[in-house]
Amino acid sequence: MIITPHPSPNFGARRDGALPDMVVLHYTAMESAAAACERLCSPDHEVSAHYLISEVGEVFLLVEEDQRAWHAGAGRWGGVTDVNSRSIGIELANTGFAPFPEPQMTALEGLLVGIMRRWAIPPKRIIGHSDMAPGRKVDPGVRFDWYRLAMAGLSIWPNVDSEHCHNSGIVDALRTLGMTAECDDETLLTAFRLRYRPWLSGASGPPDQVDLAMATDLASRFPVDQPLLTS
Repeated sequence: MIITPHPSPNFGARRDGALPDMVVLHYTAMESAAAACERLCSPDHEVSAHYLISEVGEVFLLVEEDQRAWHAGAGRWGGVTDVNSRSIGIELANTGFAPFPEPQMTALEGLLVGIMRRWAIPPKRIIGHSDMAPGRKVDPGVRFDWYRLAMAGLSIWPNVDSEHCHNSGIVDALRTLGMTAECDDETLLTAFRLRYRPWLSGASGPPDQVDLAMATDLASRFPVDQPLLTS
């Protein structure tokens, strides 16, 4: 894989000796990779990511993996509140409304394989921005193919027929999975559906049996590593 260095000044040291143990996926919400690269490398905007992948599969290294890029912002995953210090951020050039092109997805898969191997990151800790910041963020959005990543062993996907499904509350299941950011139950469910049932994007109402089966299966097989937050 060819990775082109394009250093951004927007980074710092990871806090408290933290090492990356998760990956957060984003879309840029801009018209082109060039525009996104300019923004991510501008000291005026104070935002960055470790990698940017263009629409045609070009991979740009903006911040070294051992450094703390400024991509995640406020949010939580399990017991982690400083997600920037514990994660590697990958930006995908996409407006948020277009399909993710095949060359871009192929490049992402290759990049993830290397990152996961270098830092011993399991598939359950490849998450979306919307997973750790429900309601505040929606990327990588409804057009992103999480199922494809899961089938490649690079993420997770529910098995609604699993014998591990049970009748606990869906909010408890989502918190166990790692979705611990502070938000109301409806926002939490919306964020879950955005990733695992994107065809229901915008749907409101209480969780149904499919939501419950998916959430409880994932929580039983992929509980978050950190202790749950109580505050």
